[in-house]
Amino acid sequence: MAEEEFDIDDLQRRMDGAVSAFRTELAGLRTGRASTGLLDPIVVEVYGGSKMPINQLGTVSVPDARMISIQVWDKSTVGAVDKAIQKSGLGLNPQVDGTLIRIPIPALNAERRTELTKVAGKYAEEARIAARHVRRHGLDALKRMEKEGHLGEDDHKIWAEEIQEITDAIIKQIDQALAAKEQEIMHV
Repeated sequence: MAEEEFDIDDLQRRMDGAVSAFRTELAGLRTGRASTGLLDPIVVEVYGGSKMPINQLGTVSVPDARMISIQVWDKSTVGAVDKAIQKSGLGLNPQVDGTLIRIPIPALNAERRTELTKVAGKYAEEARIAARHVRRHGLDALKRMEKEGHLGEDDHKIWAEEIQEITDAIIKQIDQALAAKEQEIMHV
């Protein structure tokens, strides 16, 4: 009875989603080459508080290996896009020319590599927090089910251990992906 009501697969799916989002963010951290994916994690606050990704506000392109350009469609959002890129923590300094924003990609010196590893670490911590939120949600559901009499104390303990095992495995995946990305970034 309790097994039908408690959906551990849903928790696993949500935690896998946190890892998937983290890997996507890591893919955006390029090691010295310009890529439109570099701007994917950046959201811009426009039109009175709406948050939108940059690729929904203009055409993002890579004219050469060290430059990203954004042709912003609405002139009123240029300043917000510029500000969001500067505040992103990616160490990019956009150059605004009307509705065209050029973003030179700096060469990867030791300082830039260290910056990128810090950004990757920040993304990893956000993914760990997301996984822990899913764990807490699952444990809260177990407590509620036990309180309502749908789940026995022994079953509660078994499910809680299962949730913790899944969480530990997800955190390990995040740490491994982070270590691989840090090694890639620091490789000269």
